[in-house]
Amino acid sequence: MATSDNTERVFYDEHKLDADETEKSLDGQQSPSTPVELTATERMKVRNAAFATAVRNSPIKQWSKESIHLYFACFVSFLCACANGYDGSLFSGLSPMPFYQSYFQTGTVGNKVSLVFSMYTVGSMIGAFSAGPIADRFGRRVGMFVGGVVIITGMALTSSAHSLDQLVVGRFVLGWGISIMTVAAPAYCVEIAPPHWRGKMVGTYNCGWFGGSIPAAAITFGCLYINSDWSWRIPMIFQGVPSLFVLVGVFFIPESPRWLMQNRREEEARAFLVKYHGNNDTNSEIVGLEWREFQENIAFDASDKRWWDYRALFMTNNARYRFLMVMMISVFGQFSGNGLGYFNNVIYANLGYTSPAIQLGLNLAGSCGSAVVGLTAASFTDKLPRVKTLAIGTFVCAILLGINAGCNTVWANTPVDANGIAINPPLRIAQLGLAAYFLFGFVYTFAYTPLQGVYPTENLENTARAKGLALSGVLVNLINFINTYAGPIALQNIKNNYTYVFVGWDVIESVIWALCGVETQGRTLEELDEIYNQKYPPFASRRYQAEVAVLKDGHAEILRVGDV
Repeated sequence: MATSDNTERVFYDEHKLDADETEKSLDGQQSPSTPVELTATERMKVRNAAFATAVRNSPIKQWSKESIHLYFACFVSFLCACANGYDGSLFSGLSPMPFYQSYFQTGTVGNKVSLVFSMYTVGSMIGAFSAGPIADRFGRRVGMFVGGVVIITGMALTSSAHSLDQLVVGRFVLGWGISIMTVAAPAYCVEIAPPHWRGKMVGTYNCGWFGGSIPAAAITFGCLYINSDWSWRIPMIFQGVPSLFVLVGVFFIPESPRWLMQNRREEEARAFLVKYHGNNDTNSEIVGLEWREFQENIAFDASDKRWWDYRALFMTNNARYRFLMVMMISVFGQFSGNGLGYFNNVIYANLGYTSPAIQLGLNLAGSCGSAVVGLTAASFTDKLPRVKTLAIGTFVCAILLGINAGCNTVWANTPVDANGIAINPPLRIAQLGLAAYFLFGFVYTFAYTPLQGVYPTENLENTARAKGLALSGVLVNLINFINTYAGPIALQNIKNNYTYVFVGWDVIESVIWALCGVETQGRTLEELDEIYNQKYPPFASRRYQAEVAVLKDGHAEILRVGDV
């Protein structure tokens, strides 16, 4: 598909020419589409000339009533990520609690811990197969609502548990609900975001993980000092709070325009674009560009109407390479060492930090620090190349995990007395190991957390998005199952040597990202078809194919089209 300005589809980002190539005065240059003289203040390499000029010429008012409503809609989806993040910190905080241990007697490593942790993941894997059809058939908002209802049901089971069996069943129901919710929510967020705001909005969505993990760490830390079973029941009750807000919020937000278009509600879809992407201007360039792409790319009679049909994800080379990118971010995003976070209490104990209060305090500090890093990363998502960030970030993660593992090994070889107390413990080594582990968490968060929401959603074609995210959820939860079930057993048997597995694997991941990753930064969702139709999409995605001039009044004009 070509635009009116191009013989070949090209893609946009704000990567400027090198200083020696930049021309501050472009008098006499002509746009291919407008034969007039330009007086420009800046010249830029871009990937899509039509998109670049539309964004410049039709800016969205960031604090208009419509934009604030759009932010609220994204906040509702953000709460879905909070619900998932809460569980990520909950049980690492509950495990060292005396009353929790005396009631369920799971221990901190071994088979019982594996069962409690992994049953949430099993529920998520099975629930993923219902998540896509619900979001496709009934809409993204309904998907979020249904997921919230199931999560609250699971919360009621776990917080009232009187046996390990009831706790395990509740964990399964919680996982099922979170799967439905977290398929609908990122699809909704990416589909309502203006194309040039997509990275920030969807990246911030995934940072909702910390909106759940930080309160979970804080609540478990505070409840540690309650001398009754309420010390663990209260944190479990709070697991339902984000879902309660979602159940109310979905009634006050618009439906996804792409879902509306797919379901033949074209007038509503266009009205959404005009209102939220065009400042209520029916002649907005960005609205015109998006609407043309909606009409040409969104199918009415597609496999998304058949709940059982996943063929759209695999039928063509285009679709298969798209799903390869989804597989990479799904697997690498969960198996880069971040799964160790479920067992932070064991990691800290291996470095000599054995007090439950200290462990919970470190959990809280780590979550707060990662939240700051994640939000910072989200603010740069539309500016930094996705693939380069993932490749470099993963390699740095390998280095930091290697330092942590080495420090763990030194500490493990420290001689102890008859009471098991270390003789002349190497405190500096313990501090270095702890610092490396914290830095690993921060680097992982910067590289992966925003992009785990952005990258899979934008790589999937519109009619296959919900089902693709559902299969992504299966992959994510399969890796989480390995992390949560095998992790405690590995830590019990090979102890700190388990970390070395991720050191080697992270190096492999970084090479795969560098060679095979497709760059998606700065493109509308519909434009990726041309990239994925190329013989080698990673190479095609990294080329700059047009040049525009930014005029003194802030508007933009196309200078030339073709490789630059």
